[in-house]
Amino acid sequence: MSLLKSASTVSLLTLASRVTGLVRDVLFASVYGVSPMTDAFYVAFRIPNLFRRVFGEGAFSQAFVPVLSACKAEHGDAGAHALIDHVATLLTWVLLLVCAAGVAGAPVLVWALASGFEQQGFDATVVMTRWMFPYIGFMSLVALAGGILNTWRKFAVPAVSPVLLNVALILAIVVASPLFKRHGIEPIYSQCVGVILGGVLQLGVQWVALKRLGMLPRLGRSVAAMKAAWADPGTRKVLRLMGPALLGVSVAQISLLINTQIASHLAPGSVTWITNADRLMEFPTAMLGVALGVVLMPQLAAARASRNDLEYSAMLDWGLRLVVLLSVPCAVGLLLFAKPLVATLFDYRAFTALDVGRTAAALMNYGVGLLGIVAIKILAPGFYARQDTATPMRIAACVLVFVQVLNYFLVPSLQHAALTLSISIGALVNALWLLAVLVRRGSYRPLPGWGMYLMQVIAASALLAVFLMWGASAFDWTGLRAEKFKRIWLLALMLSSSSAIYFVALWGAGLRVRKLLRH
Repeated sequence: MSLLKSASTVSLLTLASRVTGLVRDVLFASVYGVSPMTDAFYVAFRIPNLFRRVFGEGAFSQAFVPVLSACKAEHGDAGAHALIDHVATLLTWVLLLVCAAGVAGAPVLVWALASGFEQQGFDATVVMTRWMFPYIGFMSLVALAGGILNTWRKFAVPAVSPVLLNVALILAIVVASPLFKRHGIEPIYSQCVGVILGGVLQLGVQWVALKRLGMLPRLGRSVAAMKAAWADPGTRKVLRLMGPALLGVSVAQISLLINTQIASHLAPGSVTWITNADRLMEFPTAMLGVALGVVLMPQLAAARASRNDLEYSAMLDWGLRLVVLLSVPCAVGLLLFAKPLVATLFDYRAFTALDVGRTAAALMNYGVGLLGIVAIKILAPGFYARQDTATPMRIAACVLVFVQVLNYFLVPSLQHAALTLSISIGALVNALWLLAVLVRRGSYRPLPGWGMYLMQVIAASALLAVFLMWGASAFDWTGLRAEKFKRIWLLALMLSSSSAIYFVALWGAGLRVRKLLRH
């Protein structure tokens, strides 16, 4: 399967995940609105997600996938399966301990993340954290399964499995929430049931896919199995690589923790406004950055293992050109068209005009650094594929300090919107730093034509910007609240017209997108 076809498959399935996630968020906003209880849920859900990104999709995947790819190339499927068994055994036992500790220590975790909550919100966050903390166990094993499937170029199941979480949460809103309310239980607690159900479903689907592939892990339950897993050279290599990767991912999560802590001390609803902005920002990030990163990392690792430096550099160049091609117009959209997006998607029932404005302010600031946020998803795997997890960690640590310095100066005046602006500026610095190191080391050699390519993208984006500025001011997007279908069709027309204007402008500037994709 070609890189383009693989990336397109992952991107389309990721789009399905984001669309169902958007339906979930629209329902959530219309039913629960913005309140201290919604802040409590988002913080409670963020805690297991924080640990999941450290143990699962973050440090673990960054270390495991390159080692597994190399093991598969050198020792075949049998050697790879043995490594999978050992790694899965250790991971499972560690996750059991972490989940038990998380449930017991929920009050400490909530205090570390949101000490600014009032007592009622704090207590609700503790309860929901305890309900949802086992989610980390399911999702970390999902990350293990996804890494295996991606290494065997089975990208579809890992990409589509997040849809199951969204479906579970939608069912919780539609079905479980009224039941909870009928029995005198705070309705938002139903979301905790949806989270756990979603984790079970995602793990079940990927486990079935692994069984069909013949790579289902054999988990050791005895002390001897634990010792054998610990003594395995491949497992030890994963653990060695996880050290710097763990620090690197922890740096990003520490930044998230600090930002959430700051938001908990701002106006009630700040956590929810930022989270809603996150959801919209994740559309281009996931569809492009995550999709390309997932597809490229095994291929980059294989090219590196075979010492094919030209192929390695060419794949990075192709990925970065796609990042620029698609993330620049998305950034323009977030900067100039944030309010219409937020109003059309969230402005219903319990969601107010104030919430629209505050969410749009946070979303606009994500547009400042969207190019950097997406580019990191391509540049960081360039290091992980070379089994270098230390360099991205050191860069991320420096950027963390820089972001918090920005927060110190920006939060007093911009309040919650400062938190997304500082993240954006930090992402740009991070991406440029990673790129500079790859170029300086000779790992990445940009192919000719970048100057003209950038001019073509900038010219098309400028034309797009003019159209979006007109569309944002020509219609009263919040005033159309009562005419929701008219507003939805108007937004669809604006977005489809924007896409047509951008790509026609690219064609007029001489850029042949189809040729780029085929190349």
